[in-house]
Amino acid sequence: MCRNIKPLNNLAPPATHDEVHDAALQYVRKIAGTRSPSQANREAFDRAVEEIAHSTRHLIDALITDAPPRDREVEAAKARARYEARIAAGAPR
Repeated sequence: MCRNIKPLNNLAPPATHDEVHDAALQYVRKIAGTRSPSQANREAFDRAVEEIAHSTRHLIDALITDAPPRDREVEAAKARARYEARIAAGAPR
């Protein structure tokens, strides 16, 4: 799947509305195959983003875990390290 979609479950502090919306937008862009839909498809595109964001929020709220919440700063550091390793190995961004 797309590297830009980040895991949003079990974070401290919890995922924000904007994070959920951005993940939904990225997903719809990937599925639709376009970053920006035509005027004819704008309504369907926007509706899909809102419906997926809504479903995503319900999913995140319903998931149960005994694991301690993941620290955002630690997760960001891990992501930077993975990125730097890919770059050092010559992998595409």
